[in-house]
Amino acid sequence: MDLFEEQSEAPKPRAGTGTAPLAARMRPQVLDEIVGQGHILGDEKLLRRAIEADRINSIILYGPPGCGKTTLAEVIATTTNRRFERTSGVLANVAILRKLLEGASHRKKMNEQETILFIDEIHRFNKAQQDVLLPYVENGDIVLIGATTHNPCFFINTPLNSRSQIFQLNPLDEESIVTVLRRALDAPTGLNGLVSASDDGLAHLAAVCEGDARRALNALEIAALTTPPQENGIVHLTRHEIEESVQKKAVNYDHDEDEHYDTISAFIKSVRGSDPNAAVYWLAKMLYAGEDPRFIARRLVILASEDIGNADPRGLTLAVSAMQAVEFVGMPEGRITLSQATTYLACAPKSNAAYLAVNAALADVENGRTLLVPKHLQSGPKPDQGGAKYQYAHSGDGHFADQEYVPTHKIYYAPTDQGYEATLRKRIEHWDSLRKEKK
Repeated sequence: MDLFEEQSEAPKPRAGTGTAPLAARMRPQVLDEIVGQGHILGDEKLLRRAIEADRINSIILYGPPGCGKTTLAEVIATTTNRRFERTSGVLANVAILRKLLEGASHRKKMNEQETILFIDEIHRFNKAQQDVLLPYVENGDIVLIGATTHNPCFFINTPLNSRSQIFQLNPLDEESIVTVLRRALDAPTGLNGLVSASDDGLAHLAAVCEGDARRALNALEIAALTTPPQENGIVHLTRHEIEESVQKKAVNYDHDEDEHYDTISAFIKSVRGSDPNAAVYWLAKMLYAGEDPRFIARRLVILASEDIGNADPRGLTLAVSAMQAVEFVGMPEGRITLSQATTYLACAPKSNAAYLAVNAALADVENGRTLLVPKHLQSGPKPDQGGAKYQYAHSGDGHFADQEYVPTHKIYYAPTDQGYEATLRKRIEHWDSLRKEKK
């Protein structure tokens, strides 16, 4: 029997059966078949109650690939009594949008029939295209369902956001992915019991697919189609066959989206928080996902001054050297240099005193009266120089000269007691005591 041979006794197939990919054939048809989104679809949750009562208003579904955004929209399509229209931010232009919107407006006026318009990948619409939607949403001509992998706060117009409820879908946990895979193995519209898989194989697939059910089902289908059946006609997949079907693990890491910024944020905060283990993990994730190593090196240079500063002046030297070394040797060897710099900076004493000092001084320059340079510090002879005379510091005891260098007593740089800054702090306190003695 062929693996995907149609069975005469099989129940009526779902939409998407036949030659469609396994992920399409296994798309849930009712709310109870959707797994892993209990925070918005659990019993008595707002979105579930709205869908079941067919009282849904405009919503934005936001989450990573394969978490069920389009699936949820399709379930709404099967449960609503309203007209359901679909389009995509990839395929639709303004002309297509206007045709759909005007049709919805006409149906409402003539038949009092409401329309739900589902736009997949709505973030791909530019501002002008999104503006076209606004009056129809505002007038109630359509109920908008937008699906996006991008943060709506940045990629969806504020007026559309304000008129929609935003629901964030999470990546599926490993247990939910295994549930989806087992369902696919047994379902008549799936692999129909003609494929079995080991527990550790399914667990591995669930772990490496990063919460993406579509990726997991695609890998399972590839493994099933490329593995010879046993004598009884059943294809048995071990962890080995499943690992071969996955090849390199694909991590959730989009260079222009949330994962990019979230991961570099976690990396910097782990170094700042003195956790070398966490820092090197986020470093590894970025490198594995193909992040530009020069970008990582530049961020380490900034961190070395902002978060370590004079508590360990060698940190900046090491960070700059790492940046130059990565540029010189390239990858993959550059990962070793980045790891050295990351772990050193994570373990270094921390101080943001230099960062705070320049920010405070800049604030005073920007918002206060600009102070004049004292006459004895000005360059070259000036008329009306007055009695002030510049004292050459190296001529004094301890290479120190007690004179005014800026006409303010405000303290900008306050060294901490961390690392080398403790030494600088004692030195400044010594100079301050000498000034008090002379006064």
